Amino acid sequence: RSACGILAAMTLRVKVIPRSAKSEIVGEMADGTLKVKIAAPPEQGRANEALCDFLAAHFGVRRGGVSIVSGHSAALKLVRVVKAGP
Repeated sequence: RSACGILAAMTLRVKVIPRSAKSEIVGEMADGTLKVKIAAPPEQGRANEALCDFLAAHFGVRRGGVSIVSGHSAALKLVRVVKAGP
C-alpha cells in the first residue's frame, strides 16, 4: 500500500462497441484488448460515461476510480482502474 492508500491499479486497452442491446464484456481480441459492448450512444460522452460506470461495477471499484486515459473520441481506449483503500 502506498502513502496515498492505493491498493491496486491497472490500465486496460478497451475496444468499445456503442449502441449495443446491453452493456457487457464480450471477449478479448488477439492483442489482449478487452472488447466491451455499451448500450449508450457515442454522443456527448455518453458512451464513455457508461463505459466507466460499467467497468466500475464490474471490477467492484468506486466510479471515481475509473478514468479514460486516452481515446476519448475513438473506439479504442486506454482505461485506468484504481482500487483505493478504505
